[in-house]
Amino acid sequence: MRTTEIYVQGMHCASCVARVEKALRQVRGVSDASVNLVTNKATVQYDESAVKRQDLEKAIATAGYTPLAVPESDKKKVLDTEKDIEQTAQNQEIADLKKRLIFSGILSALSLILNFYYLFPFLSEISLQSVYYILFVIVTPVQFYAGLPFYRGFWNTLKHKTADMNSLIAVGTSAAYFYSAAVTFFPYIIPETSRAVYYDTAAVIITLIILGRFLEAKAKGRTSEAIKRLFALRPKTAVIERNGSEMTVPIEEVQPGDVVILKPGQKMPVDGIVISGSSSIDESMITGESLPVDKQAGDTVIGATINKQGMLKVRATKVGSETVLAQIIKLVEQAQGSKAPIQRLADKVASQFVPAVIAVALITFIVWFFLGPKPSVTYALVNFIAVLIIACPCALGLATPTAIMVGTGKGAEYGILFKNGEALETAHQITTVVFDKTGTLTKGTPEVTDVFPVGKMTAEDVLFYASVAEKGSEHPIGEAVLKELEKMNRTAPDADVFSAFPGMGVMATYKGKQLLFGSRKLMTYYSIDVNSIEENLGELEMQGKTAMVLCIDRQVAGVVAVADVVKPDAQKAIEKLHLMNKKVILMTGDNAKTAEAISRQLGIDTIRAEVLPEDKAEEIKRLQTQGYIVAMAGDGINDAPALVQADVGIALGSGTDVAVESGDIVLMKNSLMDVVRAMELSSYTIKKIKQNLFFAFFYNTVAIPIAAGVLYPFTGFLLNPMIAAAAMAMSSLSVVTNSLSMKRYQFTIDN
Repeated sequence: MRTTEIYVQGMHCASCVARVEKALRQVRGVSDASVNLVTNKATVQYDESAVKRQDLEKAIATAGYTPLAVPESDKKKVLDTEKDIEQTAQNQEIADLKKRLIFSGILSALSLILNFYYLFPFLSEISLQSVYYILFVIVTPVQFYAGLPFYRGFWNTLKHKTADMNSLIAVGTSAAYFYSAAVTFFPYIIPETSRAVYYDTAAVIITLIILGRFLEAKAKGRTSEAIKRLFALRPKTAVIERNGSEMTVPIEEVQPGDVVILKPGQKMPVDGIVISGSSSIDESMITGESLPVDKQAGDTVIGATINKQGMLKVRATKVGSETVLAQIIKLVEQAQGSKAPIQRLADKVASQFVPAVIAVALITFIVWFFLGPKPSVTYALVNFIAVLIIACPCALGLATPTAIMVGTGKGAEYGILFKNGEALETAHQITTVVFDKTGTLTKGTPEVTDVFPVGKMTAEDVLFYASVAEKGSEHPIGEAVLKELEKMNRTAPDADVFSAFPGMGVMATYKGKQLLFGSRKLMTYYSIDVNSIEENLGELEMQGKTAMVLCIDRQVAGVVAVADVVKPDAQKAIEKLHLMNKKVILMTGDNAKTAEAISRQLGIDTIRAEVLPEDKAEEIKRLQTQGYIVAMAGDGINDAPALVQADVGIALGSGTDVAVESGDIVLMKNSLMDVVRAMELSSYTIKKIKQNLFFAFFYNTVAIPIAAGVLYPFTGFLLNPMIAAAAMAMSSLSVVTNSLSMKRYQFTIDN
């Protein structure tokens, strides 16, 4: 069995997805096929001995869509290159939609002006028949050039005996256009009271739908950015030791077993084991650990992490696609491919609504043709067209996008960026919120939280001498101590002598005094008794803080605690989520003790600690299989697979570019209260969408029987197509007005 991905052009709704999946699954030898509307990719599992990739591409083409092959051998090249085959296809689609949009937009505006020509003095001299001819010339290119994709889609659905939004658009606009053409060139077959044209209606509908598809295509074009940014993290070269000499080689030439030399400030090019040297490594982008991790001979290191201090020699154990970073990239790709598209209510209804409307229109024509008064053909045609016009999908096409457009705009006012309508539609359904710790619930950088002086020392004295000792260090703990001293408007002088002990602390001399500042290990190394402060150390460590001991001339002078502190609004956000009956989980790559301390402080009752990046995505999957609708909030590279796997990924704007690209929602203000606002706005938007769909169908549903002529035997009343168009316009106006009312919405958490 083999799994492959095929990029598919031309999909626009849930019906398209179902059609491609059905076509692929019917190919003999295919065990499963899953199509993602967001990424436009079909993921297919098939027996390589029974079916070839070309057979899969042929099945997609037969279904009416365009497959774009990305050979497996070129996969790496495609992802590394800016202009790969998928990006080119996306750019072509966007360019084509933009061209059609500008073309139809200009001509639609002209058709609207001409439709109300009598309001413009410079046009008032033109005869009505001349206006009809001009409108025909203007709108025909819109109908058959700009609207060509809708006709293609309609033809494809017709061949497969189904219906979708393309069917509604093609049937509705064609009814308006051809009826108008009949009035223009054969007015004698239409009763005089019904001689009106609807050219502008057809043109404007096409333009609005193209606008929606253009915006959708641009949003889809950004989905591959997360993968590209992940690949950009890899160093392009590595310094290796071969035959007793150092040489710089491209990263692709590094082999397992090679000795890689890593200098301070460089990125680790491969996964490996330290064979000599000691240093501290910033692994926050991979593991989520906020503080650098000390490494020495025998310790493992991860590719793309940053060497903070010292020189290391590392024996490569995993290279290329086997590294942790490569596995993260693979997980992001898989999660993107497996995320199911949201079934839009409009598309679901359309599949039943369109055939029903066409059936009613045909029955109307037949009944009036055989049973109607003379001239029966005229009455049959007028009522047939009236039914189709009243069912024209203008309001249906506007119902969801207008609410989403206003909803996303409202979110943007508060710095809540919804990347797509799916995220806005799904957020209100979330039952479980999973938070990363470092940089999400916490600030992401260590700060001094406690200072305990011993004997005659003051807290300021302890910070002063600790700062003197740390001034020669580049360790984040030292930076936190120096920043704390600066808050007291004091600066630390240089030490006379400075030495660093990786993994333990520092030693310095200042004005004849020996200063030691570090962990228990450093105190043990110098045989210094810390029993007098054991209670303080134990309490701080229980709280998940890093406790550093200061000794002056081998006497304990104080303790400084450093920790990654929680954000000011974290607790309030957790409380609000609990009030909304949401399950809250803390998931972090950090140690269990720190995670427990944070969870106690914030009132989180479920913890997943020491979770690796690949396991984060699995944890999200496990929750989803249990029936939870999961949101993941994070900011690091290590969160990317989980952000994509989650039903809604929420990335903090201050996070890494990869996290921001992987998330469905970006919180630009980095406020955790915006997680709550996003869910509240989603719920309100869904409410508006449902109201819009009611307005979209209400006039049509009531008027279709009237358009068919059910009142004629009792009252002699027939629905004029102009009234049908007015009803359609009223439903569209109701939808737009209802959506615009969202601008006045106030979040309940702000009241």
